[in-house]
Amino acid sequence: MIRYPNGQIYKKEESKKKNKSSTELSISSANRGMSFENDINVSNEYYKDKDICLITKRPTPINVVKVDYSKGAKITHAYFEEQSTTDYNGVYKGRYIDFEAKNTKNKTSFPLNNISKHQIDHLKRVIAHGGIAFFIIQFELLDKVFILDASYVIHFYEHEERKSIPYSCFLQSGIEVERSYNPRLKYIDAIDKLYF
Repeated sequence: MIRYPNGQIYKKEESKKKNKSSTELSISSANRGMSFENDINVSNEYYKDKDICLITKRPTPINVVKVDYSKGAKITHAYFEEQSTTDYNGVYKGRYIDFEAKNTKNKTSFPLNNISKHQIDHLKRVIAHGGIAFFIIQFELLDKVFILDASYVIHFYEHEERKSIPYSCFLQSGIEVERSYNPRLKYIDAIDKLYF
C-alpha cells in the first residue's frame, strides 16, 4: 500500500479503453495551433536556459471591464485595447528578432488572409531598422515547419495577385525547421542558415 504525504491511499487508475472514438482522438484546430505555439514557447525556454538567445512571447494587450470576485478573480468582460503586432520578439547574436507564428491545414499553400495589414506594417518597420523579421509557419497536415523571411511574405502580400503563397515557395525560399526532443523546434538553426 502506497500513501501520499497527506495520508491518502494511492489508487492506480484503471486502464482506459483501447479503442477510442475518432472524436476522442481528434484535436481541435485551435488546440493544434496552441500545440505549435507551445512548441515554440518550450523551445524559447530551452534557448534561454542554454543562454543561446532571448526570445519571448509578446502578450496581447487587453482592457478588463468587469471582474467577478465571488469565486476568486474571474474576468467576465474584457476587450482588446489595440491590435497586437507579432507573436514573438527578442535578441539573438546582437540582432533584434521579430516574428509571427502561423499554422495552416492547407497542404498546397499558405493563405495570406491569415496575416493582417498591421502585422505587415510592423514587420516592414522592423526590417527598415535593421532587425530580423520572419514568419514561422507550420503546415500541419504535412507535419512541416518553415521559416520564411518577412520581406518575401510582404512582397507577396502587397504585389502578387494570388491570395496565398504556394507550398513550393516555402521549399525554394524558406528554411525547414527541424523537430527534436529539446528544443522541440530548432528554429535558431534555421535562422543561422537564413541570416548568419
